[in-house]
Amino acid sequence: MSLNNIASQPKANVREDNNLRFSTTGAEELVPSRYALKVGEIDVLVVSDGVLPLPTTMLAHNADPDVRATWLDDMFLPPDTFDWSLNVIVARSGEQTILIDAGLGLDPDLSLPRAGQLIKRLEAAGIDLATVTDVVLTHMHMDHVGGLLIDGVKERLRPDLRIHVAAAEVEFWASPDFSHTAMPPGFPDALRATAKRFVEEYRSYLQPFEQEVEVAPGVVAYRTGGHTPGHSMVHLTSGSEGLTFAGDAIFAVGFEQPDWYNGFEHDPEEAARVRLRLLRELAATGELLVATHLPFPSLGRVAVDGDAFRWVPVFWDY
Repeated sequence: MSLNNIASQPKANVREDNNLRFSTTGAEELVPSRYALKVGEIDVLVVSDGVLPLPTTMLAHNADPDVRATWLDDMFLPPDTFDWSLNVIVARSGEQTILIDAGLGLDPDLSLPRAGQLIKRLEAAGIDLATVTDVVLTHMHMDHVGGLLIDGVKERLRPDLRIHVAAAEVEFWASPDFSHTAMPPGFPDALRATAKRFVEEYRSYLQPFEQEVEVAPGVVAYRTGGHTPGHSMVHLTSGSEGLTFAGDAIFAVGFEQPDWYNGFEHDPEEAARVRLRLLRELAATGELLVATHLPFPSLGRVAVDGDAFRWVPVFWDY
């Protein structure tokens, strides 16, 4: 879908030409893979890195299997494996271009041909990697740092690039503890190896922060913990508008069942507390939410639904 194909009348929060200073050059795909919006004066582009097929048990390993199966059936999802979306944000605030997370990358050993699409999709959107001034990592799982490990990518980045990540996250991956996770075989080793390689290759670029950092005007990264010890979210605010990129704090099942544990969570009890706090805040403010693994374009709001919550996706704006 071209960003130029829009109605002639301006719409709230979207530029009249909907280009948002992002080009539309490059070959088009048969699937939508980028979605542009405005948060006040901040240009935002949600970019799909593709999809990652994972066992459905990863959604809720502490839930009764029959209850989990019922939820999947109610959502018309397959019982055993389904595709997790992989979403990334590019934000432009002032003179800075910020990449929030970097996707999975292209590891041939993973055999995941529908994931690791970020770099080519940035190119299709006319975003030159050399224009990226800052990268924010919500955490260092391989589906959030792998795009920076693709051959040839590092050479295209500017030498003064700043990579913002919580200090606790870097410290954790020096000797990670997987005792509270519930991952399929092979995942811990792959995560450990990718994080180690990432730190080795990008150590001089890292800008560790303790609790929060203002990356650019209106763009603040802040540590939440839970999913990983240094897991962070990013809040974008300009004027009266706001958007939270929640990383892996929330998954599709988490609105109705916020106390269900995800298999990748290193501290599932704390992750559930982080999730509840986030959902309550967003339900109260009405601000926009984007998360890594919500269905693309992963843009919507949170409503209270009895004792739980409800995901309210935005209507696509063309």
